[in-house]
Amino acid sequence: MTTFGQYTYPEISAQAEALQAAWDQLSQQQDWIDGYLLNPQFDEIIFIGSGSSYYQALSMASTCRAWLNKSAAAYPSSELFLFRNQTAPAHRNYLVIGVSRSGESTEVILALDSVKDLPYITVAGITCYEDSKMAQIAPCLVSPLGKEKSTVMTKSFMSMTFMMQAAFAKASGNEKLVSEMEQVIALDAALVKAADPFAKSLINENSFNKFIYLGMGSSYGIALEACLKIKEMSYVWTEAYGTLEFRHGPKSVVEPGTLVVVMVSEQARSYELKVAQEMQAYGAYVLLLTAKAGEDTKFADAVLEIGGETISDDARAVLYLPTLQYLGFYTALKRNVNPDEPRNLTQVVII
Repeated sequence: MTTFGQYTYPEISAQAEALQAAWDQLSQQQDWIDGYLLNPQFDEIIFIGSGSSYYQALSMASTCRAWLNKSAAAYPSSELFLFRNQTAPAHRNYLVIGVSRSGESTEVILALDSVKDLPYITVAGITCYEDSKMAQIAPCLVSPLGKEKSTVMTKSFMSMTFMMQAAFAKASGNEKLVSEMEQVIALDAALVKAADPFAKSLINENSFNKFIYLGMGSSYGIALEACLKIKEMSYVWTEAYGTLEFRHGPKSVVEPGTLVVVMVSEQARSYELKVAQEMQAYGAYVLLLTAKAGEDTKFADAVLEIGGETISDDARAVLYLPTLQYLGFYTALKRNVNPDEPRNLTQVVII
């Protein structure tokens, strides 16, 4: 008999090893950092991906703007392929970075192939498979332990996002940022162990019929990924928004039985906690994922400290992922759904 989650669970749990491997690999790819991130010829960096890879791209672009002070944007791969004049009009020099776990997704291949010979566009990528089609088209950073058997992305998402952020840190020349990325590796090992029983207990002891994920800055892409993760694994009704944006209409869906998960930043902490309190007043069960709990978080129904209060919000963003992925995993098990085999999905999307 097939054991539910036999691939997904160990892959979520192996994230710290995947981060370390990505960090070690990056030291061997300094030429990629020099040739692409530090190349002054590019006016803008465009990150493209599909599904989870697009959400990674959003977080990558946000961190790139903050740490490298460069113009950066993220688009679905299909937008660059089918609407190029809207995404990369021919008046600037672009570096286009494809993001793909497999390096085989049709849309990212079509997009990169359609622009690689244009004089104003240079292509590169990040993947977990060094021999993939994308790696043949574009020189890629490679997350060596990001490879997965499960359909849904877990450790691949975390390791690739971390690896690109670490590349930004090294390119910035800012030793504090480099140190922050090293701290993320150390923090993740303990966090994975804490997040597992926390998420299991939260799901098993409550009955939620709606899941809402809220985040800002580099964590907005993480919120979208959390939404997709639980939707893929367990088919529940879920949405994701920028934290303050949720107040502008979407909050009307909040009622008892709604789980609202807030990825609390330090930069916008007081504002985000006000939103959380408002949602609780409407009947939501509020879970706060925060660097450090305090008097201001005592109102919440549940709080998990993810650590890293001394590092930047951008570096901390990937540390929200273990808890969010375990929430999806245990919701699937509670609903008697195998997260290894999501309905209607395949690991690689081919057109």
